[in-house]
Amino acid sequence: MALRTGDQYREGQAKIKHHIYINGKKVEDLDANPNTRTVLDATAKVFDLGMDPQYDEIMNVVSPLIGQKVSRNVHPSRSTRDLEMRAEMGLLTSQKLGTCNYRCVGCDAIHGTASVTYDMDQKLGTEYHKRFTEWLKYIQKNDLAVSGGVMDVKGSRDLRPGEDDPDHYVRVAEKRADGIVLRGAKLHQSGAIGADETLVIPGVAPRKGEEPYAVACAVKNSQEGITYISQYNALSAEREFIGDNSKLGNPLYGQRETCMIVFDNVFVPWERVFVCGETDYAHMLLLRFAKQHRMTCGGSCKAGFMDLIIGATQTLIEYLGLDRAPMIRQQITEMIKVREISYGCTVAAAYKGEEEPKGSGFYLPNDALGNAAKLNTCDGFWEVMKWAGDIAGGFVVTMPSEKDLENPVTKPLIEKYLKTRGSAQDRMRMTRFLQNWIAGLHGVGTWHGAGPRQNQMMMLYRDTDLEKKKQMAKELAGLKG
Repeated sequence: MALRTGDQYREGQAKIKHHIYINGKKVEDLDANPNTRTVLDATAKVFDLGMDPQYDEIMNVVSPLIGQKVSRNVHPSRSTRDLEMRAEMGLLTSQKLGTCNYRCVGCDAIHGTASVTYDMDQKLGTEYHKRFTEWLKYIQKNDLAVSGGVMDVKGSRDLRPGEDDPDHYVRVAEKRADGIVLRGAKLHQSGAIGADETLVIPGVAPRKGEEPYAVACAVKNSQEGITYISQYNALSAEREFIGDNSKLGNPLYGQRETCMIVFDNVFVPWERVFVCGETDYAHMLLLRFAKQHRMTCGGSCKAGFMDLIIGATQTLIEYLGLDRAPMIRQQITEMIKVREISYGCTVAAAYKGEEEPKGSGFYLPNDALGNAAKLNTCDGFWEVMKWAGDIAGGFVVTMPSEKDLENPVTKPLIEKYLKTRGSAQDRMRMTRFLQNWIAGLHGVGTWHGAGPRQNQMMMLYRDTDLEKKKQMAKELAGLKG
C-alpha cells in the first residue's frame, strides 16, 4: 500500500474500536460527533495532500527501509534536504488546515526514537533499534497515522516521578516474559483519537532509581486498557450548538483537538518496546525529540498559522478601506517580520542539521537555531495576534452571529449597518475566522507547544559556547588569556 488516500484512512478508522469520552459522554462514532469529526477531516486532508502531485516532494519520500514512496510523516530524515522538506511539510499543512497536522508529533517522535535506539544498539548491544525498524517498516507499508505520546500529567510539580501517585508519569508497572504492562496518562495529545497508533516516549528526564519511567514503546489505539478523554471548551460547545459549520471560525477543520490518554494496565509485547529502564537514553530521547519538534512545531507550523492571520487581517484591511493608511501598513509589516524570522530560523535549523549519531544515517536539526525559532514564535505569535486585533477592532469580539442574517427582522439591519467595501456577510465571516485565532486557543497553545519557553532558554544558553565568544572579543580588544 505505502500511501493511502484520505478515504482509505477514514475507512481504517471506522474499523477501530475506540474508547473515547467527550463532555461526559462516550463517543460511539467519531464521524458523527461534530468535534471529533474535525480530527478525521484534518487528518484525511493530510493524506490527500500526499496524493497531490504538486506537493509530492514536500509530503512524500522513497523509504530506504521498504523501497517504496512513503509519507514524510513516517520517515526519519536521512539528509538536511529531508529536514528542509519536513519543515516545508509543517508549513504547508498549517496553511491548508488552519489547525494541527495531527501526524506531526508522531513524526518527530519517530525521528528521536530512530536516532536514540541506534545509539543504544551500538553502545549497549541491545536490539531496540532492530525492533523499532521492524515496527517502522510495518507503519510505512500500511501508511498508518502515528501520534506522539509525550507530555505526562505530572501531578504536583515539586515531586519527582513516583513520589506521589506513581501513575502521574507513564511507567512500566510490570515486566513479563512476553512484554511489559504500561500504566499512567499522557496529556495534551493532539489528534490522538484519530491516529492508528501512538508512539509513547518519556515526557521527563528520569534519574537513576526512576527506571520504570524510562520507557518508549508503540501501542495500537484500539488496545484494551486505553481510554481517551477529549478536551472540551467554549469552542467545542459552539460547534455542537451551531449546527452549521460554515458560520464557525475554522469551518472545515475546527480548533486543535487534544485529549488525555489513560493507560490502564496496557500490555505491550517486547517487539514494540524501544526503551525500558535505560534512564540516560530516555533523557537523550526526550532531548532529540524536542530538538526536532521545536524546529517544526515552534517554527514552520506556526509560520503557516501566521500566514493565515496575516491574510485574514489584510482582507479586513481592504474591506474597511484602510489599505492606504501608513500606520496599518506598518503593523502588517511587523506581522510579516515576525513570520519571516520564525520560518527563517526553521529553515536554517534544517540546513545546518547534522547526522546524529554519526554513522546512523539519521539527521536532526541544529539545536540552537531550532530553539531560536521556537523562542521567536513564543513571543512573536502574541505580537501578531495583537496587531491583528488592533486592526480588526473591537468588532472581532463583539460581532453578532451570522444567524442574524437568516432572521427577516435583523437581516436588513445587519446588511445595512455592517456593510463596508465587502458585504456584511463577507466581513462577518472573515472576522469570525480571525476571531478563531486572536480570541481563541492559539495563544496559549503556541506558547506551550513543543515545551515551555524556559526550556528553550535553558537549551540555548547550554548549547552556546560563551568561552569561544569571550576569546574572540578578547583578541580584538588586545587582552591576553
